[in-house]
Amino acid sequence: MNLLKALVTVSGMTLLSRILGFVRDFVIARTFGAGMMTDAFFVAFKLPNLLRRLFAEGAFAQAFVPILGEYRNQRGEAETKRLVNHVATLLFLILLVVTALGVIAAPILVYISAPGFAADGDKFELTVTLTRITFPYILFMSLVALAGGILNTWSRFALPAFTPVLLNLAFIGMALFAAPYFEPPVLALGWAVFLGGVLQLALQLPSLSRIGMLPRFSLNWKDEGVRRILLLMAPALLGVSVSQVSLLINTIFASLLGPGSVSWLYYADRLMEFPSGMLGVALGTILLPSLSKYHASNQHDEYSKLLDWGLRLTLLLAAPAAVGLALLAVPLIATLFFHGAFTPNDVLQTRAALVAYSLGLLGLILVKVLAPGFYARQNIRTPVRIAVISLLATQAMNVVFAWGLDLRHAGLALAIGLAACLNALLLYRGLRRHDIYTPQAGWPAFYLKLLAALCVMASVLWFAAGAEAGWLQYGTVERVLRLTALVLFGAAAYFATLWSLGFRLRDFRRRAA
Repeated sequence: MNLLKALVTVSGMTLLSRILGFVRDFVIARTFGAGMMTDAFFVAFKLPNLLRRLFAEGAFAQAFVPILGEYRNQRGEAETKRLVNHVATLLFLILLVVTALGVIAAPILVYISAPGFAADGDKFELTVTLTRITFPYILFMSLVALAGGILNTWSRFALPAFTPVLLNLAFIGMALFAAPYFEPPVLALGWAVFLGGVLQLALQLPSLSRIGMLPRFSLNWKDEGVRRILLLMAPALLGVSVSQVSLLINTIFASLLGPGSVSWLYYADRLMEFPSGMLGVALGTILLPSLSKYHASNQHDEYSKLLDWGLRLTLLLAAPAAVGLALLAVPLIATLFFHGAFTPNDVLQTRAALVAYSLGLLGLILVKVLAPGFYARQNIRTPVRIAVISLLATQAMNVVFAWGLDLRHAGLALAIGLAACLNALLLYRGLRRHDIYTPQAGWPAFYLKLLAALCVMASVLWFAAGAEAGWLQYGTVERVLRLTALVLFGAAAYFATLWSLGFRLRDFRRRAA
């Protein structure tokens, strides 16, 4: 399989999901605005969503896929199916217990994750209720991640990438049609999370059956493969998902900064996750199976070349995304969210957080590309040590930026971004020091050409966007048309500059292992 084609497929499905995600946020913003009810829902949803990213898409995926690939390549289908059965059974039982505990301990979890809510009894109780409704999401989505890891190992990238679309459709449908039947209406969003989890799991089961990997109940926690996965998962929880831990801590800090702070960070985070998901998650998804196979077959040169390919693509696509988010912050936020109960102040406050996030976007995406370079080799210690350093740096910067420099919620976003850059830098340094990665020829010229294209694009966007105040006065249709033209114009300027400097699509084609 052509990895560039696979990247386009995964990114395309992710783009569809993100577009529907923005429709979802448009509907939520228009219906509920940014206030007590949305603060309660976002806090309630953040905890199971965080656990999903930590266990399902973070540590579990990074530990499971390399060992699954090894079994498939070296041990045959019967042994691989037995491993899948044992892992799925143990994962299901553990998650069932975790879900039950989460529902029972919801008041404690809310108090820990948003202590500022305790001063408002109604807000606290609403958050507890929403947490109990949304917590089973971690059960469904962890099983979805298991299915996705299997399908990706079999090079079925499209379906796992499409699956998140169903969650967004559940949100949109429940917010538009079911909210009036709930009291308070925001409870509809909680049940949308539950419904979305069920639909995503149901979608992947037929595909697992077609490749003969639909799990059967078979409990054997002493299985060699299961124990290896568990040993890799324990330290990987922190190593892979430090940014998610930082986001949870930031929610705690944001809950102390006054009404709206949690929501402003959420909307900015949604925009930041658009390029992060399309590029970082997509590249990490397609790189890990091939890196694992190169490591298993001792093809060290190919391993290094594949990492080099991933880094160049990351810089080529993520750098303009970061510049675009910073320069088009108000146009983006006004177009997507400035409707109904969402006020001009909400636009400006969300803009501050988005600009801060954009400064660290490149680091956030690079971490998702560099970390698989260690985990495909089952090297856990180095990423964990780096993760601890990054996490401590994040909290120190939170205090300095949010309170010391009085940047408030924007300071929390800035701390996340800068810590991600530190994380990426240390990961890169570790790959070099361990002789895992050796840069290929041509990097200095690549940097210069990339910088030139970024300067051209930034100039075009700066002059074409116009005054920010105008975006608050345009009608919805005019904002959509203007933003579409800006994005297309900026992209055309960027890629035309790269083409004139000698970049060609064929130079970035690469076969999977």
